[in-house]
Amino acid sequence: MPDIATDRTSGPLAPADLFRHATRLLLDKDMDGWVALCAEDVLVELPFAPDGYPTKLEGRPALAAYVSDYTEHIDLRDIPHLKVHLTDAPDTVIAEMRATGRLVATGEPYDMSYVVVMTAEQGRITRYRDYWNPLAVPASMSAAKTSPTAS
Repeated sequence: MPDIATDRTSGPLAPADLFRHATRLLLDKDMDGWVALCAEDVLVELPFAPDGYPTKLEGRPALAAYVSDYTEHIDLRDIPHLKVHLTDAPDTVIAEMRATGRLVATGEPYDMSYVVVMTAEQGRITRYRDYWNPLAVPASMSAAKTSPTAS
């Protein structure tokens, strides 16, 4: 597993750069790489997760299990909008983003807006709060999460 995300000349990535790097890994469908950016004791919160989905993941193993089949269900193709806001806490950024792609099982479009509050220390994500709207998920998302992978 790779060590912390770094800039070759100045050490661990700043939180804003770490967030941008993490989004590139998502687009590359590198879920293992994305998880590797997280601290061993990372806390991921999904406050608006729908019934049946966790609202909190504690630790890298729980996060890895949660995202292990992500690419089998969502084919993320673009992040056409990404704005990372710095905060008065130097270890925390707020990101507004929109992700597009398709649901693998049905081929339906996937278009979701997110607000993420991310905290990082020493080049590792320590807390990730993902505020997304489950009401915007297509009705077929339940099918996408339970259907066999479609090509």
